[in-house]
Amino acid sequence: MKKTGIIIIAVVVLLAIFCISSYNSMVSQDEAVGTAWSNVENQYQRRADLIPNLVNTVKGYAAHEKETFDAVVSARAKATQTTVSIDDLTPEKMAAYQRAQGEIGSALSRLLAVTENYPELKANENFQTLQAQLEGTENRISVERRKFNEVAKAYNTSIRRFPRNILAGMFGFEKRPYFEAQEGAEKAPEVKF
Repeated sequence: MKKTGIIIIAVVVLLAIFCISSYNSMVSQDEAVGTAWSNVENQYQRRADLIPNLVNTVKGYAAHEKETFDAVVSARAKATQTTVSIDDLTPEKMAAYQRAQGEIGSALSRLLAVTENYPELKANENFQTLQAQLEGTENRISVERRKFNEVAKAYNTSIRRFPRNILAGMFGFEKRPYFEAQEGAEKAPEVKF
C-alpha cells in the first residue's frame, strides 16, 4: 500500500508541475505577443507623427496638390482612430487595422510621387531627412510585423499542441491572428518614367 501511495503522490506532483509549467509558459508567450503588438503600434505611431512634417514640407513647394495632401491627412486621421487592443485582437479587427494602415501607405506613395515634379523639393535637406526617416520607419514597421507574426506563431502553436491545448482551453488562451499581405501585394508595382 505504501508503494502505491508514493506512486500516486509522485504522479500527482509531476502532473501539477507540468500544469504549472505549461500555464506559466503560455502566460509568458501571451505577454510576448502583447509586447510584439505594442512594438508594431509604436512604429505605426512613429509614421503617423512624421506625416504632418512631411506634408507641410511638400505643401510649401506644391501648393496646388491639395487633393493629395487631403488624402494623406485623411488616411492618417483614419489610421490613428483605428486602434485594436491586444486583448481584443480578432481577425476582423486586425484586417480593419491593416486596411487603415494600408490607406496611409497608398496616400504616402501618391505624395512622394508628387515630389517627382519638384526638383527643388527633392534637393531640400528637410525633405530628404523626412523622406529618409519615413523610409526607415516603413522598414521598421515591416520588421516589427514580421516579429509579431513569429511570436504569434510560436504562441498559437504552443496552445494548440496536445496536452497544452486542454489547459489553454480551460484557462481561456485563444489563438492570435497574423498580419497578412494586403490585397494586390502579389502584383509588382508598375514603374513609369
